Amino acid sequence: MSEYPMVSITVAVRDAEKWVNDCLQSLVNQSYPNIEIIAVNDGSSDSSGEYLQNWHDPEGKKGIAVHVVQLPASGLSAARQHALKMAKGMWVAITDIDCQPHSTWIENLVKQSKGIDDEDVVSVAGRVIFEEGDTVVSRIRAQEIESKYLKRSRRTTLANGPCSMFLRERLLQIGGFNPEWYHAEDMEVSLKLVDSGGVIIHTPDAIVQHVAESSLRIFLRKRARDARAHMRIVRNYPQRKRQGPGFDFMGSSWFVLALAPFLGGALLQLLRIGLTDVEFDYSALGSQLMLAMIAIYLLLGIKLSKGYLGRGSLKTKIIDSVQLPLILAFWSLWLWKGIILGVMDAVFSKNGHR
Repeated sequence: MSEYPMVSITVAVRDAEKWVNDCLQSLVNQSYPNIEIIAVNDGSSDSSGEYLQNWHDPEGKKGIAVHVVQLPASGLSAARQHALKMAKGMWVAITDIDCQPHSTWIENLVKQSKGIDDEDVVSVAGRVIFEEGDTVVSRIRAQEIESKYLKRSRRTTLANGPCSMFLRERLLQIGGFNPEWYHAEDMEVSLKLVDSGGVIIHTPDAIVQHVAESSLRIFLRKRARDARAHMRIVRNYPQRKRQGPGFDFMGSSWFVLALAPFLGGALLQLLRIGLTDVEFDYSALGSQLMLAMIAIYLLLGIKLSKGYLGRGSLKTKIIDSVQLPLILAFWSLWLWKGIILGVMDAVFSKNGHR
C-alpha cells in the first residue's frame, strides 16, 4: 500500500450558502498530500450552487482537484452515494457543510487506518467539537457531544457523518448509502460494515469543528429526525443480531425521553389537586410521578450545569437555569414525535424500513 493512499473527501450541500466557503477552504487546507474533494449540491434553493461552482477545479490547477456536482434535491444519502461512485480514492471521507475540519483531520485518520495486529479496519472515525455558541441550546448541544466522545472506546460501531472515512471498496461492497434511508445513513453503513467483519476505529485526534447549533427550532427538528431514524436502525439491527460493541453515542437521550411521561403524570396530579378538593397524597401514583419528575429534572440539571451551562457570568447561569426545564420538556416531546413517525415508517415500509 502506498505511504499516502488517496483519500476522496466528500461533502453534500443543501441550502448552506453561509458555510460553503469556510468548509471548502478547510478541506483544501488539509495537510495530507494526496486528496481530492467532491462537493455535491443537493438541489439547494439558495446560492449554494453558485458558491460551490467557484471552487470547481477538476484538473487541480490550483493544487487540489475539486469536483462540484449539481443535482436535483434527492436527500443526503443519495448525495453521498453519488459522491462515493465518483470517488477515485482508496478511502472516502465524509463531512458536513456546516463543519470545518482541522488541517490534520485526514492525516490523523490515515495514521489509524493500519490497525493493530490483524484488525480489518474498514473505517476510521474522528471527533466533532461543537462551538459553544451564545444560547442555552448551543451550550447543551456542545456539552452533549463532548460527553459522548469522552466515553468512546478505540473500537466503535459508529463512524459519524461529519468526521469519518471509509475504505471505498468495502463501502461499495455493502451497497454504499441507500437513497431511501431517512438520515442516520452513517450509522446504517457502519453497522453493515461491522456485520461484514470489519473494524471501525475511533481517534480523538482527527478533529472536525461544527458550527454552533443555536436555534431551539432546529435543535428540536434534528432530535426528532434522529429519533425517527433510530427506529429504523434498531428495527433493522436488533441487539441480538448486532456484532461488536454496543451503541456508544446515545448521550442523555434515554434520560430525556423519560421526561415526557413523567411530566404528563405530574401535570395530571397537579390539575387533580388544583381543580378538586383532593389533598396531596405521597402514596398516590400521580404524586410519585410528580416527585420523580422533579428529581429527574434536578439530576439532569446538575449534570448539565457542571459543563457549559455552568460557565459564564451569573446572569448567564440564571438565564440557563430558567430556560433549561422548558427546553428539556420540549426535547422529550420531540423525541417522542420522532419515535411515533419512525413507527409509522415501519408500518408503511417507508424511508428505508424493510
